[in-house]
Amino acid sequence: MIVHGRYIRLFISWFRHIVKTAAYHSYRSILSVLLRLIPHLQSVFNGKERDSQQRPGAGLALSSQPVIKPTPLVTLAVPLLEAHLQSQVCQPGTSIQSPTGGQLNPNSVAYDTQSPGKPSAPLILYMPVPNVCNPVGVPTPPPPAAPGHVITLVCIVPGEVNRYERHVPVKDVYAAFKVEKGPFDCSEELATVAGWEPLTHPEGALFFYHPKERVFTDADVRDHVTAAKIGEAVKEVHRKAHEANISMPQLVELVLERIMTDGVEKWGYYFADHDKRVVFWFEDHTSDLLMNKIRGVERKSHVRYALESQYWRHIELFPNKRSLPEDVVVKLKEIVMLAQAENITSESCLAPFASNEVDSMLGLVDSLMTRFTRLLCKPRPVLVCAAHFLTALLGNAKFVNFCGQPGARLGVDQSLYGKPNDRSKRILRVMNVFLFGSFDVQSKAIHRIWVDETMVQPRWKNFIDRLTTEWNGYAIYSTVMLAVDISFLAVPTVQTGMAVTLLAYLSTLCVMGSLVVSLALAGQVNDTRRRSAEEVASFMVGMSRSMLGLESLALMLSLPFALLIWAMAFFAAALSVLIFCTAGAVVVSIASPIWFAIFCLAMWLILAANNFHISHLRSWIIERVSQVTSPV
Repeated sequence: MIVHGRYIRLFISWFRHIVKTAAYHSYRSILSVLLRLIPHLQSVFNGKERDSQQRPGAGLALSSQPVIKPTPLVTLAVPLLEAHLQSQVCQPGTSIQSPTGGQLNPNSVAYDTQSPGKPSAPLILYMPVPNVCNPVGVPTPPPPAAPGHVITLVCIVPGEVNRYERHVPVKDVYAAFKVEKGPFDCSEELATVAGWEPLTHPEGALFFYHPKERVFTDADVRDHVTAAKIGEAVKEVHRKAHEANISMPQLVELVLERIMTDGVEKWGYYFADHDKRVVFWFEDHTSDLLMNKIRGVERKSHVRYALESQYWRHIELFPNKRSLPEDVVVKLKEIVMLAQAENITSESCLAPFASNEVDSMLGLVDSLMTRFTRLLCKPRPVLVCAAHFLTALLGNAKFVNFCGQPGARLGVDQSLYGKPNDRSKRILRVMNVFLFGSFDVQSKAIHRIWVDETMVQPRWKNFIDRLTTEWNGYAIYSTVMLAVDISFLAVPTVQTGMAVTLLAYLSTLCVMGSLVVSLALAGQVNDTRRRSAEEVASFMVGMSRSMLGLESLALMLSLPFALLIWAMAFFAAALSVLIFCTAGAVVVSIASPIWFAIFCLAMWLILAANNFHISHLRSWIIERVSQVTSPV
C-alpha cells in the first residue's frame, strides 16, 4: 500500500512537469505569433482608415469589389472657390469663407497664379480686418455708393464688351522708374481692392475676377468708387434675377461692362451658362449685334447658335483659370477636317475660310490635341483663347447659314430668300455691248461674293487678288499703247489728215483713261478693301444702295479693260484710214482682206462673249420665216 502511494505521487509529479513544459512552449509560440500579427493588423487598420477618409460615409462598409473613382468632369467654367480651397493648405489664424452668395468683401486680399503679382501664391484668402463693428470671420459690406446714385442695368452680349476700342490714355512723360532694393514684389499694388483678382489676358488686356461672386469686369476696380458701384450692380442683378424667378446654375458667371452714353453711366451685363454653353439675361432682350443683320430668324433652335457663338466670345474674352475640355478640342478638329474636305471636293464650301487658312487651322488644332494630352485638365489661357476664337467663328457661320433649319444654306452660292431679280435693265445690256462683255463678267463675279447681303470672305480675297493682277497688266498695256499713240501722232503723214489725227487723239484719251482708272482702283483696293470683313461688307452695302445697285460697282471694275479695248479700236481705225487714204491700189487690195478677216474674228469674240452666236441667228431667221409663211 505504501509502495502504491509512492508510485502515484511520482506519476503526479511527472505529469505536472509535462504540463508545465507544454504550457511554457505553447505560451512562447502564441506570443511570437501575436507579435508578428500586430504590425500586420496596424497596417490593415491604417489602410482602412485612409480609405474611409477618402470615401466619406463608407468607413463601416466592407466590400470585396474594387472601388472605381469617378473621373472629374472638365468644364469651361472657372472652378468654384470651395473646390479651389480644398486643394490648398490653410494657414493658422486665417479665416477662409465659402462663396455663399453674400456681399463683395472690400477688406479681403486675393492673389492669382496668372496675375503679374505673385505667381507663387495661388491661395485665395479672405481676411477681414477685426474691429469692434466687424468681428473676425464676418465679411465687411462694400463702401456705399455715391448718394443718390442709381444703378442702371442694360442687356449686352459679349460682342459688346468694348475692350479693343477703349484706348485708355497713358501719361506721355518719360521718367526712369526706381526699383526698390530687395526681392521685387508688386502684390500690394495688384491687390488694393479686396476680393478682386487681377488677371492678364494672353493678348495683354487687364481684367478683374471676383471668385466669390463669380463676376468678371474690365472696369478698373482698384478705384474704390468703381468697386462700390460694381458691388451695387452685382446686388441689383441678383435681386432682379430673383424677382424674375431665374434659376441660376451653380457655375454661372456674370460679366459687367461700364457703358457711357451721352454722359450717362450704365452697366451692361450678361450671364454665361457653362452647362448649356449659352449667354442669358434676367429679362427679354433683342439685339441687332446678336442677330448679325440676318433676316428670317424665327426659331429658338436657330437663335441658339447665335447665343452659343457669343458664349465662345465670352470664353475668348476671359480665358484665364479655365481648363480646355477634350470634347471641345475633338469637335473643333472634326469641324475643321470637314471644312478641309469640302474645300477640296467642292467650290461652294460654306466654311468662312480659304483653303490655305483651313490647312493652317488644322495644324493649329493638331497642336492643341498634342498639348491637351500632355497638359490634361490644367488651366492654359493661351490654348483656351486660341481654341475658342476659332469655335466662335465657326459657330457664327452655323447661325448665318440657318444650320438645322428647313431652309438651311447648303452651298455658298445658295440664296435663302429666293433668287434675285435677274431682269436686267435694257441700258445695262447696251452698256455690256459697249464695254465688250466685261460688265457682265464683273457683275457675275460680284454676285458670287455677295450673297444675301453677306460677304463670302474667301472668294472676296481671291476676287481682289485677281483684280489687282489684271489692273497691273492693264497699266502695262496702257503705258505701251500710250507710247504707240504718241509715236503715231509724230508721223508727218498722220498730221496732214484730220480723220487720222482725230482717231489717234481718241485712242490716246482712252489709253490715258484706262491707265488712270487702273491706278486709282488698285490704290483704293490696297488701301481700304483688305482691312476686315466688316469694312468690305459696309462698302458693298453702300454700293448696293446706289442708283444701279451692285451693277455700278461692276461698271467701275470693267472700265480699265473696256477703255483699253476702245483705245486699240480707235488706233486700228486710225491706221485703217491712213492705209486706205494714202496707199496705192496694190497695198489696198492686199490689206483689205486681211483687215476684214481680223475684223470678223474680233467681232466673233465680242458677240460670243455677249451670247450672240451665228447659229442662234440662223435658227431665229428660220423661225421667223416659218411664222410668216405658215397659213393662219
